[in-house]
This record gives sequence, C-alpha cells and structure tokens, in this order.
Amino acid sequence: MPKIQKDEIQLYYETYGNGIPLMLIAGLASDSQSWQPIISEMSSYCHLILPDNRGVGRTSPQDSDISIQKIADDCISLIKSLNLRSVNLLGHSMGGFVAMDIAIRYPGYVDKLILAATSSFNSERNKSLFSDWVSYIESGMDIKLWFKNIFYWIFSMRFFGNKGAVDEAVRLAIEYPYPQSIQALKNQVNAISKFNCTNELTKINSKTLVISGKEDILFPTEASAGLVKAIKGASLTVIDNAAHSIHMEQPKAFIDSVMNFLNS
Repeated sequence: MPKIQKDEIQLYYETYGNGIPLMLIAGLASDSQSWQPIISEMSSYCHLILPDNRGVGRTSPQDSDISIQKIADDCISLIKSLNLRSVNLLGHSMGGFVAMDIAIRYPGYVDKLILAATSSFNSERNKSLFSDWVSYIESGMDIKLWFKNIFYWIFSMRFFGNKGAVDEAVRLAIEYPYPQSIQALKNQVNAISKFNCTNELTKINSKTLVISGKEDILFPTEASAGLVKAIKGASLTVIDNAAHSIHMEQPKAFIDSVMNFLNS
C-alpha cells in the first residue's frame, strides 16, 4: 500500500477512481477506512484520495507530534507527490478543521471546499467531552462500552432503533486491525482543542459547501450556519435522519449533495 515520507512520519493513503480529484480528510480517531460507505459510488465520479491522518490507521509512527496545521501540511505534501496542481477538499469534523486550514494557508491547491459536520473551533463542551473520552479509556473502561458511549454522540436516535446495526458497528470497531493508540488519541484531542480559525474564515476564497446532519449534537446546524455566514458565497445543505456521521448514516444523500455541488 502506498506511503510517502513527510518529516518524521510515513503517510499512508489510498486512491480510487479516475475522475475529478477529491481528497477526503477524516475526523477524530478516524482514518481512510471511515469513508467506506461512499467509496464505491463516489469513485465512479471522482479520483478519490484518502490519507490516514497523523495518529491513526497505517500512518506511522502513531505517536508523532500532531497539530491541525501539521495534518494540513501532510495533505499538501501528498497532493504534490501525486503531481496534482489542485484538488477538491472534503473534510469531516476534525477533517473540516484541516480542510479550512488548507484553504486559508494554501488557497492555490484548493478548487472547491466541502465542510461536513464541523465548525471553525471546538466548543468548551466538546473539549471536555473529548478529554473525557481519553480519560475513560486510560482508566481501563470496557472497550465495548467505550465505543458505544462515542456512538451515542455521533449517530442519530434512528440508528439506535436497529440493535443489530449498533452491535455490528461496535464489533467492527473493536476488531479493526489498525486501532488508534491512547497516546495518539490524546494528541489528536489536544490538536483539536488548540485550533480556532474563526477570524480567518474571510480568507477562504474557494467555492464552499457546508453539510450538516439535522440531528448532529457535536457540531449542530447552528455551527454550520455560522460557517456559511462567514465564508463568502458558501451554501448550506442539511441532511435529515443523520447526526454527526452523516456519510455513514445517509450515504446516498451525502453523495448526492457532494456531487451536485462539484458538478455545479
């Protein structure tokens, strides 16, 4: 599987399809495999580029120094290594932080920008919540309960109406062959807590789509509306029956929103 050397890390990535280039940047504790529900269909339209961020998956070592800016720099190095002049960027949650940082500091590398379930900063409530997630796993909390606790925050009430789906999601998370270390989780949480680009949103010149899950309680639609207000010409799409993990709960609606925007 392909990797590139970037400073002290080896950055793992996957590519699919041959259409317009679209880089997908995952959120906290997630890697390239978190996009599985949309890869097959979207690769029919796009050349997908899926990096494992610092601290997750097969990018090594996992305990490397992490900041939103460093992850953004890694993405730029990957774009250059693929001999691409520019890409469309789609960032989910923490990946949205990274995508905004790229659009602000490397505008020439960004065609269109898609921000899903994110904001320009992390709320004080979320900072405490994410720190608690680290504390729970450090204290030896049962891993099944730990994942279920996170799922309560990222999936909709509708998702929990299907016990089989919940159990399967927990099983897949526990059995994932490339788990994130506790130190790497802590490093990503610290990186998120330090990031705030609110005062720089006016520097984003890329045509921008903001996507929100109607039931998202981590980064609610109000936060998405704030991005739309601050980024010139940005538009907002709200997807029903979805919480924070929009592309997992409503992959078709998510893909339709993205492709309508890219083709507009």
